[in-house]
Amino acid sequence: MKLLSYTHQGRDGWGALDASGQGVIDLGRRLPAIAGVRELLAGGAPALAQAREAWTGAMADHALADVQLDLPVREPRRIFCIGVNYAHRNAEYKDGSELPRYPSIFMRVPDSFSAHGAPLLQPAESQQLDYEGEIGIVIGQGGRRIPRETALAHIGGLTCINEGTIRDWVHHAKFNVTQGKNWFRSGAIGPWLVTADEYPDGFGKLRVQTRVNGETRQDDTTEHLMFDFAYLIHYLSTFTPLLPGDVIATGTPIGAGIRFDPPRFLQPGDVVEVEVTGVGVLRNVVEAEPR
Repeated sequence: MKLLSYTHQGRDGWGALDASGQGVIDLGRRLPAIAGVRELLAGGAPALAQAREAWTGAMADHALADVQLDLPVREPRRIFCIGVNYAHRNAEYKDGSELPRYPSIFMRVPDSFSAHGAPLLQPAESQQLDYEGEIGIVIGQGGRRIPRETALAHIGGLTCINEGTIRDWVHHAKFNVTQGKNWFRSGAIGPWLVTADEYPDGFGKLRVQTRVNGETRQDDTTEHLMFDFAYLIHYLSTFTPLLPGDVIATGTPIGAGIRFDPPRFLQPGDVVEVEVTGVGVLRNVVEAEPR
């Protein structure tokens, strides 16, 4: 199923895309005991089975075009971001460094992301808004010290992420990137979450692409990850319990705007699309943020 959160005529709802891809089935109305996508994931296999039964054969309650999508999991409690995780990216830095022993991690706050169809905001304080297309893991079954061998069973689903970055602010601090990674509505997540059972062949050959105004800027597959999904879940859960609805942005391929000569930063009016195998396309238009 493609699970989503949305607003329709001022009312918040959650549900799933219908088989045509053009309609929304209101699962919140059909399963009133489940408050949203996070709670559905927390309910594990029994809750997902309930949802699938309610979804199967149901008629759409709304046209997709008539709803405003929200982040697939509203207000995710934690968003973990993995830096420089594609092997080619390490070489892109041209600093002669060896491949890392452990992943580079930073955190983002939920309101630094827009939903599918909502604008990406270029702040007045910087002209260096950049894109980073990524595959997002959404945790289903939580846990602590999860073994790598069973880690994939903790994936609730996948989504598309544009881990948008304000490049000059990334360099304001000596030891962290927090400022440049948490500007209001500088990135995006969506359009929905595709449940893990839609990937029977696993996650080892998924493709992520980023397009700006139709031009492909990033294109790579998970075959080139230095730290695969199972390792990331194992590693993160070693130092903190992972919770249902937590999001892991798994890293971006080469081709971000900062790496061009001269850099090609996003400008108002630019259309950014991130496409992930099995999920679809996350699409946003850049707007200048008013002061």
